Amino acid sequence: MKSTRRFLPAAAAALLALSAVAAAQVRTPRPSQKASVMQTVGVTDLTITYSRPGVRGRAIWGDPPAGATGTATLDDARVRPKEQVIVPYGHVWRTGANEATTFTTTDDVLVNGQPLKAGTYSLHTIPGRDEWTIIFNGDPGQWGSFQYDEKKDVLRVKAKPQAATENQEWLLYTFDPVTENSAQVNIRWERLRVPFTVEVKDVKALTVEKLRAAVAAAKPDDWRTPMQAANYVFGNKVTASYEEAMQWLDKSLKTKETVGNVYARARGLAEMGKTADAVAAGEKAIQLAKAPNSGVDATAVADLEKTVAGWKAKL
Repeated sequence: MKSTRRFLPAAAAALLALSAVAAAQVRTPRPSQKASVMQTVGVTDLTITYSRPGVRGRAIWGDPPAGATGTATLDDARVRPKEQVIVPYGHVWRTGANEATTFTTTDDVLVNGQPLKAGTYSLHTIPGRDEWTIIFNGDPGQWGSFQYDEKKDVLRVKAKPQAATENQEWLLYTFDPVTENSAQVNIRWERLRVPFTVEVKDVKALTVEKLRAAVAAAKPDDWRTPMQAANYVFGNKVTASYEEAMQWLDKSLKTKETVGNVYARARGLAEMGKTADAVAAGEKAIQLAKAPNSGVDATAVADLEKTVAGWKAKL
């Protein structure tokens, strides 16, 4: 009996340990559910991952409680008095719920005109009645803003809150409006919107940089990648890269001569003002297109002939 009694507590402890491991694998609903929003600007991906608290009839914005000094977070539901607002002015807020909100950019960008390197950051804010501070912190793995360390801040920018007519029950991040080289991020909750702008300084230059890397990494039998890279350069008139683009086309043609890359070379030569050379390359592309089993239909051949005829008219 004694040995059995000694065994039971040990067995119970083992069972509790096993149940704890099992519980760690269980997924249950959260009051503030996780969300993610992504926007591509040029060739740069911007991603915000966050949890979405609800208003649920509570007072969201307002002054901090009397005696609250410093800017440390007051975002702790376990100790928050019922009469206290959810987001007190002047104190760091996780700008979400649960884990820290994260902001990821695949390339260097400008946030409200200030540089931010490619990477993943925790996103915190210090809300104010008339002005907010948007914080990008170098520790993306923290829980909320409880362990927030100002010394790890990478960037701080200012933003102006705007009143909204419609209530937004669940915290929402959006990218709107979006242009060819920028996106406005909107933090939207209750009857408030806080916008800030993320900009890619030079989309074309960044694209060429990535194309250069893609061409360098292309397999020896890959003729498409250098051709597509060159097509972007000439199609978007990135004049500073014209000579490099012609080198990419030469690489493509050495690998395999096709209607596509011969015609791409012709277009590139025409764009560079080398009209006679463009005509010669264009006529070669027409011959390849008319060859049996070329896969080029009559309409495409006619368009090609029309283009080359236009070049000839300039001679």
